[in-house]
Amino acid sequence: MRSTDLNQQFPGKQFPLNVAVIGVGAFGRNHVRVYQQLQQAGSVRLVGVVDPDTARADAVAREFGCKAFGSVDQMLVTHSEVQAASVAVPTVLHLEVARSLMEAGVDVLIEKPLAASLREADELLRVASENKRVAQVGHLERFNPAVRATLPLISRPMFFEVHRLSVFSPRALDVDVVLDLMIHDLDVVLTFVKSEVKEIRAVGLPILSRKVDIANVRIEFASGCVANFTASRVSTERVRKLRFFQAGQYISIDYGRQDVLVFSVEGSAAAAHSFRKDAKELATSTPEWGTQPSVNPQIQMAKPVITAEEPLLAEIKAFLQSVRERSHPVVSLQDGRKALELGLAILAEIEGHAGRIGVGGH
Repeated sequence: MRSTDLNQQFPGKQFPLNVAVIGVGAFGRNHVRVYQQLQQAGSVRLVGVVDPDTARADAVAREFGCKAFGSVDQMLVTHSEVQAASVAVPTVLHLEVARSLMEAGVDVLIEKPLAASLREADELLRVASENKRVAQVGHLERFNPAVRATLPLISRPMFFEVHRLSVFSPRALDVDVVLDLMIHDLDVVLTFVKSEVKEIRAVGLPILSRKVDIANVRIEFASGCVANFTASRVSTERVRKLRFFQAGQYISIDYGRQDVLVFSVEGSAAAAHSFRKDAKELATSTPEWGTQPSVNPQIQMAKPVITAEEPLLAEIKAFLQSVRERSHPVVSLQDGRKALELGLAILAEIEGHAGRIGVGGH
């Protein structure tokens, strides 16, 4: 009997979920590390890891004290008790791997981007629905404490400035920088704005790989909101910041520091009301919300002191909770498809721009 069935039969007792990780490259190994951490807490049992590179699978299995498999089929034939799995294989393999798991009754956490195409994303949606599987997409920044703290502050954002810069790494060269890095911010902004995309302008270039390594994008939404994104994986520094303006407020998020700053103009009645409401609500929920004086007396600065948590740990915990409760995941396949659709539209615009200026596509 599966643990989820036991949990329903004995609601007062929580049985550990049997989990696995498919693909143990750089990021998949982090999933294994987190599952082992949760195993020590008693909430899961790490059954094993799967990777076609059997030497790598064996090394990770030895390090984290689980079994190694060369394929999903091999694992499922010998260990049908697996209930949930992280899919951290290259993007082009997401559909093949996740479909095999879901058809075998396994719930999945699929790393971003959801798929290599919208057709594949739609097939994942169909398979998940048909097999009644919990399927979550690994948009990690949605679980960043700074992003979570910002959600209650959202009113009507009108302008975003987003920068995500990383030093070069051969880790994810199977996708462009848009689907590798920028897609995190596309997902967050889509969550904040909740409006249809009206216009996209984009430019990007390959620098150290055959795919786009640096890109700048301007998106206008039907609500009138405008968002500027810059993403680079050939930077000399690491920057992950999102800043936006809404009526009477400027909010700055530093993803890396898990930090939020809120500047409110007291001269604006709407902004003042919003600021007081936010401060009051947060003050009653946590003693760590406070205001600070600024250089301009008309501007109030507020900063929630956020309890740091590794976003990947928070993401996996949320996934496992959805598996236990059979509930809608925080980041659904539909969310992953929306971010993918926007990312692919941006890449099409980048390719069109490259053709217009005569530098060639990617």
